[in-house]
Amino acid sequence: MKVLLSIKPEFVEEIFKGNKKYEFRKSIFKNEVSSVMVYSTKPEGKIVGEFAIDQVLYEDKDNLWNLTNSYSGISKSFFNTYFSNKDKGYAIKIGDIQLYEKPIDPMKLKTPLKPPQSFRYINEDFFENNNLQLL
Repeated sequence: MKVLLSIKPEFVEEIFKGNKKYEFRKSIFKNEVSSVMVYSTKPEGKIVGEFAIDQVLYEDKDNLWNLTNSYSGISKSFFNTYFSNKDKGYAIKIGDIQLYEKPIDPMKLKTPLKPPQSFRYINEDFFENNNLQLL
């Protein structure tokens, strides 16, 4: 199974350049997920690629930062602000990445897909129903 994650364009760019190797989340999916489809939020507003999940870290904030800061793609102050009212957090370690040749507008699919606030599960039926190749 895959998930669709909404990520700000500046972070999407760093992911696909290979500079950002961790995606941080306050909460995480419960089902087993193998890869993440990346929805680049407005102004782009498209699903632009995907990445394999290498592993998911769940640590207290200090340990999480110490383990990930070299490839976090964010500043320590941004990290602290993001996790300001949390004791622990998640870091999705980004594995193999694939930038789509043609980004997908989720609202123009046969079955329109409203972009998630955080994440949304995507199953194989989604690909079949929208004539998309399962990557």
